Amino acid sequence: MLERWPLDPEIAYLNHGTVGVTPRTVLAAQQAIRDEMERQPSKFMLRDLSAWIGGTDVRQTRMRQAAATVAAFVGAQGDDLVFVDNATAGANAVLRSLALEPGDEILVTDLGYGAVTRTAQYAARTQGATVRTVTLPYPAFDAALAVEAVDRALGPRTKVAVVDHITSESALILPIADIAARCRARGVPVLADGAHAPGMLDLDIPSLGVDWYVANLHKWAQAPRSAGILWAHPDRQTVLHPPVISWGLDEGFAREFDWLGTRDPSPWLAAPAGIAFLEELGYADVRRYNHDLAWRAARELSARWHTPLEMRESHVGSMVTVPLPESLGATADDAVALRNALLFEDRIEVQLHAGHCSRLWVRVSAQVYNDWTDIERLGRAIESRQ
Repeated sequence: MLERWPLDPEIAYLNHGTVGVTPRTVLAAQQAIRDEMERQPSKFMLRDLSAWIGGTDVRQTRMRQAAATVAAFVGAQGDDLVFVDNATAGANAVLRSLALEPGDEILVTDLGYGAVTRTAQYAARTQGATVRTVTLPYPAFDAALAVEAVDRALGPRTKVAVVDHITSESALILPIADIAARCRARGVPVLADGAHAPGMLDLDIPSLGVDWYVANLHKWAQAPRSAGILWAHPDRQTVLHPPVISWGLDEGFAREFDWLGTRDPSPWLAAPAGIAFLEELGYADVRRYNHDLAWRAARELSARWHTPLEMRESHVGSMVTVPLPESLGATADDAVALRNALLFEDRIEVQLHAGHCSRLWVRVSAQVYNDWTDIERLGRAIESRQ
């Protein structure tokens, strides 16, 4: 499968989850869109793309057509989904649209993505609110205990809970529907960060019971960078605004987000080509292969390195985080040095970070262009440095 992506074949690329890799056929579809746009740029941008100049039904525009295809892929309606640059941009739109008062709280978890947590901190401090961080059980993860931890942290001034669907560094699938149910029972809306979910999980966003859902398409859904989505429950759309205010202000959810001025729309318009690529390969087969490779990597690498593996298979999707031997270090500087050594000396690209239990952790992303030889290569490279 490696030839279907433009990756350097000399590199063992085990880092699909960080910024994604775009398949050759999807890059070709994106370039065709760009070529079409350049033949009549004004018509394409101002009429075809988002009906900014009247005469076109907004639902027939290129943005809305692409949104409808992507929405169907994640179990949603096109009217409830807009495109954003990435999941962090979508989280900014939600958190910076909130009306907070001094003493209000935004709830986040200690496994949340750093950029989104910082967005919560910014939104809170500009309005005199605070951010409360709930500690989730990790590395000995327990889904039921995670739900209870969030429930206990909810208070009378909690205005929103920000919870990952799949955590970034720790690569855990969180019980987002169960957490959302607890929050809903307490009257607390939920912003779900699903940055890694489209293309990794079989998604039905509305069934999760969340109020907002942000995600990336340029990771596991095979879209070009950068392409993200923001889904909002119909009851939450009226007061939702993009971080960049433009001509669509107060003209409706889709119209406001679809036109933020002149920018390259080709990643979003090519997103359906990424979905088609997954369907061509067999979407269920892709997910199964990636999960099986990731879980086998977790079990065999931890055994090989004599490090503890404390998650269950049900907590793993297409990524897995494995603890490294303590002898390899424990600090952020140690993580950077080892990650660079693996790339420049061993030709292995993999995400690596300092984390819990005073040790380094490696996050292996499994994609269908990977096979067991890539995992073996990583195993040997780490062993050689013990």
